[in-house]
Amino acid sequence: MILYPAIDLKDGQCVRLYKGAMDQATVFNDNPAAQARAFAAQGAEWLHLVDLNGAFAGSPVNASAVDAILAAVDIPCQLGGGIRDMATIEAWLGKGLRRVILGTVAVENPDLVRQAAAAFPGQVAVGIDARDGRVATKGWATETDVEVTELARQFEDAGVAAIIYTDINRDGAMQGPNVAATAALAQATRIPVIASGGVSRLEDLVALRDCGAALDGAISGRALYDGKLDLAQALAVLKG
Repeated sequence: MILYPAIDLKDGQCVRLYKGAMDQATVFNDNPAAQARAFAAQGAEWLHLVDLNGAFAGSPVNASAVDAILAAVDIPCQLGGGIRDMATIEAWLGKGLRRVILGTVAVENPDLVRQAAAAFPGQVAVGIDARDGRVATKGWATETDVEVTELARQFEDAGVAAIIYTDINRDGAMQGPNVAATAALAQATRIPVIASGGVSRLEDLVALRDCGAALDGAISGRALYDGKLDLAQALAVLKG
C-alpha cells in the first residue's frame, strides 16, 4: 500500500475541509510548495493534490500552486479538481503530473474518461466521492442517485489506473476511514482502489491494509498536519 499525503488547495493555501464544506476550511500552510518538499523529505513516494476551488468552478483555479509543487519535488503527484475536458487533461499531464483524477465527469461524461484513459495509459484515475453509498459531484455539492459500485464497474474495461474512493462523511472528521465500504468496493471491481477520508491514526492504516481486499493505497491529510500520524512511521508500517 502507498500512503499519499494530501495537499488540498483553496485560494492558494494548503487547507483541510470538514466533511467537504468549503466554509469549514482550516489553513495549515500558506506555502504549498514548501509543504510538498516537507512531505517528500519525510519519505513520501507520492502526493495527492486537490484543487478545491477548481472542483466548484469546473476548471483549474489553483494552477500556480500546483505548478510550484511540481517544480519543488521529484516524486509523482496526482491531481483532482476542475479537470473536465481533454484539453485540461493534456495540459496537466504535459506539465509533469503523473496522474489526473476525474470525478464529476465520470458521472456526467463517462466517454471522456474512456477517451482519456486510452490516450494516456496509466495516467487517469477516477475519483468516486460518496455520502451513504451515493456518488456526489461538483466539489461534493451535488448529490446523485448513482451507487459507488455501479460507477466503478462502468470503467473496468477502460484502462483506468485507479479509483480514489472518498467517504465524504469521514473526510477531515478524524473518525477513521470507512473500512467496510472501501473493502467492499475493492472486492467488487478489478480496478485498484485508493482509500480516502478519515485516516487519522496508524491503526486506521493497519485496518485498511488488513481489510481483506488488496488496496492500492490510502490518502491522509489532516492527521499528518495535526501530528496525529507520523509519516515516516506510517510508511514503515505499510512497507512492512
